[in-house]
Amino acid sequence: MKKNIIITGTSRGIGYELVALFTNAGHNVLALSRNEVPVSGMGGSNCTCFSCDITDQRDIKKVPIFLNENWKHVDVLINNSGYLVNKPFAKLKKEDFQMSYEVNVFGAAALTQAVLPYMKKEGHVVNISSMGGVQGSVKFPGLAAYSSSKAAIITLTEVLAEEYKETGPSFNVLALGAVQTEMLEEAFPGFKAPISAEGMAEYIMDFSLTAHKYYNGKVLEVSSSTP
Repeated sequence: MKKNIIITGTSRGIGYELVALFTNAGHNVLALSRNEVPVSGMGGSNCTCFSCDITDQRDIKKVPIFLNENWKHVDVLINNSGYLVNKPFAKLKKEDFQMSYEVNVFGAAALTQAVLPYMKKEGHVVNISSMGGVQGSVKFPGLAAYSSSKAAIITLTEVLAEEYKETGPSFNVLALGAVQTEMLEEAFPGFKAPISAEGMAEYIMDFSLTAHKYYNGKVLEVSSSTP
């Protein structure tokens, strides 16, 4: 059955691959990123993309306008946008922490607030976190801002699942291990991850379409490596 899917952070990496997978499978996709050009080249009548900075409330307002005029309801929201800065803690500035939280937490929260009125009980919100945000997992120096913000989105997911457990939608969070993306290469030049962006996107797609039947408020660690 054709679903209406919203994905953020779609200009590259996992988000870009998710758009391709969902549209090729015949689903309707709204692809949101600050730079919509890469996705706009895909074509296809079932894919809509426009520039949307989730840290800007004016851009967030574009989404309900689109939904009112086109879809009326949303089946899946994948909050995939991410900001990663790799610096020794002593060199991190307030702005580094602010941007990490603006994208990884506040932006995801704001978009979720905008989309929730269009989601039914069987809807599914999937937040993308990191193994670095999981309590007790191995941590890496230099990722204080990133990992702490990814821990925040995990807790936010758990709270929202409880708050909306009677009315829906379901909320789950995937804590990803290392994935071979442009963002990883920029933060850790030369590091080779054990899984490709496309491979992880395939898993996330399947999870977003089916897992709400089995999970709510859960953190699933998706990592083939240790850590």
